[in-house]
Amino acid sequence: VQRNGFGSCRCTESGGPEPGVGCAGRGIITSINLLEQLGAYDVDQELDYVFYDVLGDVVCGGFAMPIREGKAQEIYIV
Repeated sequence: VQRNGFGSCRCTESGGPEPGVGCAGRGIITSINLLEQLGAYDVDQELDYVFYDVLGDVVCGGFAMPIREGKAQEIYIV
């Protein structure tokens, strides 16, 4: 699920259902929960930052999950 990227960055890409078939927000929730279960955020991973790139329009509540669940300490809107 994770790969080493440039400069020792840990990279994870998660997809969602085909457009019009399912809820992409649910895919975000499932992805973050899986990463937690796999220990991706554990202290031994020595992470300095975790970035989420999610849609800004809230079609369903799933896109706001990292914010609602306290998974983000700071939020930047670009």
